Amino acid sequence: EPVQWAVDQALAERPERVSISLEGRTVQIRAWQRDVTGPDGFIVPVFFLDTDVDGNDEQDRRWTHSLYGGDGRYRLCQEAVLGIGGVRMLRALGAKEIRRFHMNEGHASLLTLELLEEHQRWEGRQTGTPDDVDAVTEQCVFTTHTPVPAGHDQFALDLATAVLGAHPAFQALPDVFNDNGQLNMTHLALGLSGYINGVAKKHGEVSRRMFERPEIDW
Repeated sequence: EPVQWAVDQALAERPERVSISLEGRTVQIRAWQRDVTGPDGFIVPVFFLDTDVDGNDEQDRRWTHSLYGGDGRYRLCQEAVLGIGGVRMLRALGAKEIRRFHMNEGHASLLTLELLEEHQRWEGRQTGTPDDVDAVTEQCVFTTHTPVPAGHDQFALDLATAVLGAHPAFQALPDVFNDNGQLNMTHLALGLSGYINGVAKKHGEVSRRMFERPEIDW
């Protein structure tokens, strides 16, 4: 059941702000930090993204209210906050030289879209090229968990365009972004990750049968 808890008593708010565009609106994102200390004393900072920010449209403030809730539109907006907003927040926090991004299931797959557009900007290009794809693939690792089709998010391309805008990559890389008229988050992660694994040997076997991607070495 939903639990009400005082965020500011468990987490520390960061001052950084980033924004993304959802349905043509600018949505501000903030981060909350919690440091997790390992048994050897090594500290890992964990950042929680939040759109419940003054100035955001009322509906945009709700994107981070409920995990796994809502309809396809709600889920896609959440995943844009996580994937696109997550990369932008890491940059704002000073993480400019990240060597690997790990997608633990497909919910964060839109980070690949942000990385593609980052690389295009660095190279001064307006559309994606095979070099951009190679650069992103080198950065990304993907772990898939769910051995049933219902566990893999898919969104109609019309909905994806309405929510995310007409990104050039949708047309330039149809094999990655168009899975039979759907934006399939698992296929997106599979297509733009240089290393892919399941959670067990048997799961890898099941996943190979599910996705039939002979070019992938699990």
